[in-house]
Amino acid sequence: MNRLTALGGFDAKGPACFLLETGGARLVLDLGLGPDHAARPVIPPAGIGRIDALLISHGHADHIGSLDWLDRLGSPPVFATEPVRALARSPLLAQAEPLEAAQTIAGVRVETGAAGHAPGAVWMRVGGAEGLVYSGDYCAEGGLFAARPLPRARVAVLDASYGAEPARLADQRAALLAAIGSGPCLLPAPMGGRGLEIALACLEAGHDVALCPETADVAEGMGARPDWLAPGGAEALKRLLAVARRIGPEDPLTGVTIAGGPNCGSGLSERLGPRALAAGVPILFTGHLAEGAPAAAWVPQGRARVLRWNVHPELATLGAMLRDTGAKTVLPAFAPAAARARLAAALPGPWLGQGGLTW
Repeated sequence: MNRLTALGGFDAKGPACFLLETGGARLVLDLGLGPDHAARPVIPPAGIGRIDALLISHGHADHIGSLDWLDRLGSPPVFATEPVRALARSPLLAQAEPLEAAQTIAGVRVETGAAGHAPGAVWMRVGGAEGLVYSGDYCAEGGLFAARPLPRARVAVLDASYGAEPARLADQRAALLAAIGSGPCLLPAPMGGRGLEIALACLEAGHDVALCPETADVAEGMGARPDWLAPGGAEALKRLLAVARRIGPEDPLTGVTIAGGPNCGSGLSERLGPRALAAGVPILFTGHLAEGAPAAAWVPQGRARVLRWNVHPELATLGAMLRDTGAKTVLPAFAPAAARARLAAALPGPWLGQGGLTW
């Protein structure tokens, strides 16, 4: 018998954490810290029994932010892709075991493929076509990070962060560039993810672009790993690094500034956000407004705007993911109940209404 249990990542935006019991192995997929009020997975101090391995889909906080709880899992070996290890700030993650395209972990077959979304991000299939596929965070629209279609599997855990939202990235890109106008503006974004996609779009549109040092470091690191990028991605990052300015906490806010920290509660954007407000420089958020973060207060107050830039599957991509996997049962991850209901109405399928199943 196989069993999947959502320890996090069901009925809410994170934290990603799923327990998969299959083939005699007990594997945990991701160990995140949720963006809203730093939510933790449901793992008691005494643990959840023997865990054979922790598999990491990518390096964003909502997927790795609870690595300090690894002892609650019995400190099993951690597996992550080479770009995730190379760009890691956590020594524990930097020293993780390699997560390869195909290997055996704890006696079960594990396969991975590029998932777009972020540096080194992958989907995982455990147990072959009769097993489970976990999309992690998935995005096929971005055009910078490589993304491969999901494989066949009997059970799927799919990134449903946007529910039934139909908006496509091409339209969002046009709307964001129109909102930027002639600039200046501050665009807070994750250091490894859509910040680089937005920077490339702004550069192509003729804007003067400034990058925080951390975002520039990610661009340099991924430029040296062209196999993890879409065709032309390495050349695009090389052009960006050659032209874009580096910005520090006290530098003038001119042009389009891409600063790490998606909600102005971390990274360089934590320093630059208040400066932008004081100087009347527009702030444009492009992702989830985390509860308790400055972004969640500034947008309702009219002090900043939000214009989404897709880094998760919109409705058409979710439909393709369903068809590609052919899954008999699907757990929609990272979506609250209302969004799950809209998704089931817009895209009828084998959606699971609870955070676990056996097969």
